Amino acid sequence: MVDDAASGDAATVRRRANALALAVLAQLAERPMHPYEIARTLKDRRKVESVRLNYGSLYSVITALVRDGFIEPAGTEQDGNRPQRTVYRLTSAGRTELDDWMRALLGAPVKEYPQFMAALSFLPLLEPDDVADLLRTRLVALRVKVRRIEDDLEDLDDDDAADGARGETSELAVAGSRYELAILRAELAYTDVLARRIVDGTLGGIEAWRSAVR
Repeated sequence: MVDDAASGDAATVRRRANALALAVLAQLAERPMHPYEIARTLKDRRKVESVRLNYGSLYSVITALVRDGFIEPAGTEQDGNRPQRTVYRLTSAGRTELDDWMRALLGAPVKEYPQFMAALSFLPLLEPDDVADLLRTRLVALRVKVRRIEDDLEDLDDDDAADGARGETSELAVAGSRYELAILRAELAYTDVLARRIVDGTLGGIEAWRSAVR
């Protein structure tokens, strides 16, 4: 029994590492859809900003969710001369899995491993001046990303001003974008300070760093 429980826990962890599976369950919680409609809806709602989407992975995820009993075929649809498409719906087990998954994601912080953090842990592999130059290049890209998201949110605010009824729905729809913006601003501020301290020599240990890479 212990082995079965451990195996089940491991399977849950593996499945929940795939945000695309969460996105599929979320879309089917609204209504039955075929895979193309799921993908189109995710793109239209800009969920692809937070969930990596490609059709090969999407069909693999759908196959796995059917196998696990979280979704099931609900019929077929045909548009003109296009091939028939299988429509899927959420099962009661899928609804439970979706609720449990969302509660775990929102309520329990987990250790993540961003690539930038990995690079920061190995800074002494490069010359300090090279690192400063690379960080300044990164700052340019970060500022572009921040400006793009700010512009998108400003456009949304303008739309809300013209249609107050959309405001509450729009705010929910862009919660992920606002979170991304907050993270990017924090990274921008940190990177800017780090680059400056390398250049002006006030970063602790920088002389030892320079000596080590000479």
